Amino acid sequence: MNGLAKYPTEDECYELIQKFNMLPNIVNHSIQVMRVSLAIYGDLEDPGSLSRELIVAAALLHDIAKTRSIEKRELRHDLIGGEILRELGYEEIADICENHVIYNDFSETTPVNEKDIVFYADKRVMHDRVVDIDTRIADLVERYGKTEKIREMIIHNKKFVLALERKIETGMKNGLDAALKGL
Repeated sequence: MNGLAKYPTEDECYELIQKFNMLPNIVNHSIQVMRVSLAIYGDLEDPGSLSRELIVAAALLHDIAKTRSIEKRELRHDLIGGEILRELGYEEIADICENHVIYNDFSETTPVNEKDIVFYADKRVMHDRVVDIDTRIADLVERYGKTEKIREMIIHNKKFVLALERKIETGMKNGLDAALKGL
């Protein structure tokens, strides 16, 4: 960490990405999640107290443990990533990482926060392409739906993602389609 900032800089995030040997496809996915997150952030009517730096760092590092989890056949890269980030002293990034698969403590009535944005952006990025929610959910079911229970959880999660989408879009100047056009 650069000593003064609360979050790692973008360059420091790339150093962590290298340190944790993230596979190139996972890095490309994370970069696109960052782009989507920043597009959303940039279109908010009132970003208020949101931290652009936190959004960038959390988007880039949300899959920090995914390569390790693939190699070691660990099930919850989100929770392992949270542990890694917490050990590095990045509590807020760890919380976002731990909630990017299963979102805890969602509220439709609170202002949009960094966790909302990164979670949603991750659900709009399939590999390194921006896609609609139906396409992404179908991809998640195909890749991770090894059991009926997991498939049901992923499909059930779609309702939540759509509620989050409505929450985010109500606070935007031009809307998600306009903000994400060209990404």
